[in-house]
Amino acid sequence: MARILVVDDDNAFVESVTAVLEGDGHTITAAHNGADGFRMAKKDKPDLMILDVMMTNDSEGFEVARKLHEDAETKNMPVVMITGIRKAKGLPFGFEPDADWLPVNAVLEKPVKPEVLLKKIKETLGR
Repeated sequence: MARILVVDDDNAFVESVTAVLEGDGHTITAAHNGADGFRMAKKDKPDLMILDVMMTNDSEGFEVARKLHEDAETKNMPVVMITGIRKAKGLPFGFEPDADWLPVNAVLEKPVKPEVLLKKIKETLGR
């Protein structure tokens, strides 16, 4: 199955996503901030990244997504963004992938049901 990098500062979220994904046969590594996630993405070249938005700062995930997209080594890495920013900030709108501003494959809202996450990963990886 796939090698997946989970980038999120919430240890409980990382543990629960890891359990779900490992249960589906995936190999998981984790980073707890965007800088470490970007470094690990370049070094380990995972098949997919799961990326949170609000970590060290409220927009870190957005910045990491753009940085990944601009880097020759990581620009084609699929990214599924999972975020609770809409609820946390009381935003009346959600986020959609955008080639320039939000270059990710999908955006899911926290909390995300395991079956929804697994389906989105399979779709993103073309499996």
